[in-house]
Amino acid sequence: MRVVVIGASGHIGSYLVPRLVDAGHDVIAVSRGQRAPYRAHGAWRRVTPVTADRVGEEADGSFGRRVAALEPDAVIDLICFDEPSARQMVAALSGRVRHFLHCGTIWVHGPSLRLPTTEDSPRRPIGEYGRAKAAIEAYLLDQAHRAGFPATIIHPGHITGRGWMPINPAGNLDPAVFQALADGSEVTLPNLGMETLQHVHADDVARLFMDALATPANAIGESFHSVAPTALTLRGYAEAVSGWFGHEPRLTYLPWDQWRHTVSERDAEITYDHLIHSPHCSMAKAARLLGHHPRHTSLEAVRDAVEELIATGQLNAKE
Repeated sequence: MRVVVIGASGHIGSYLVPRLVDAGHDVIAVSRGQRAPYRAHGAWRRVTPVTADRVGEEADGSFGRRVAALEPDAVIDLICFDEPSARQMVAALSGRVRHFLHCGTIWVHGPSLRLPTTEDSPRRPIGEYGRAKAAIEAYLLDQAHRAGFPATIIHPGHITGRGWMPINPAGNLDPAVFQALADGSEVTLPNLGMETLQHVHADDVARLFMDALATPANAIGESFHSVAPTALTLRGYAEAVSGWFGHEPRLTYLPWDQWRHTVSERDAEITYDHLIHSPHCSMAKAARLLGHHPRHTSLEAVRDAVEELIATGQLNAKE
């Protein structure tokens, strides 16, 4: 098929575009053209690049028309963040594409209730990002079921892999947490460290998009989680990372109201967002309908990213 990928050089696109090319698709990679993909691959030489300012072009109503003019059979939208953007795409592409795949987030669920969370669980988003993504999902599925628009939604967890900082065992992006665990130093976690994170390797997200694209009869009109098979507690995560560097974990704990003052305001905000959600989502639906099984556990996905941090000198692993 002729496949347009919007946001092609980002986390997911860096793995997805080469997979699409290797599968024989004619790929058009739409991006701002401001950065190289996270992962070098010879397949990029066989891709048609298109540079676009989505925000500016959506403002004058031209972005959807520009995508439609590329005459795609399928569109994979990795960077749609509000319902008006989705509406513009649907208006431009209705009756003109065989499949439209949107990247959502497990944050549409809000805090976990019954575990593991399944795709049919009630939507109770609590933050602006989750609410916006839930509104997009509701709109696209309504269009799929009432108007026949061929939409599929993929909801990733905490995406990680080589090239960027993974969410650490304190629930934020401070590299000092990984460095302390590598050094065998003490790390203080919020509460009792029993809240959960659920990472996913970017390549597993890419693989799920591929499986959905290859199985439209089962994918259209549906939402699917994309996470590692199990979640991690903060404590278990920290203990595992300490073990990678040959250390016994040195962990202490503080109640949230005290812990939050030990880090920057931004890190506290990010940690709180992860603590209050504490995701643990099921992958059973993707397995049942698409035959999809993630290849990486949460720890394997994070370790791939950490090894890259060591190789690039962002993390010092002492001999």
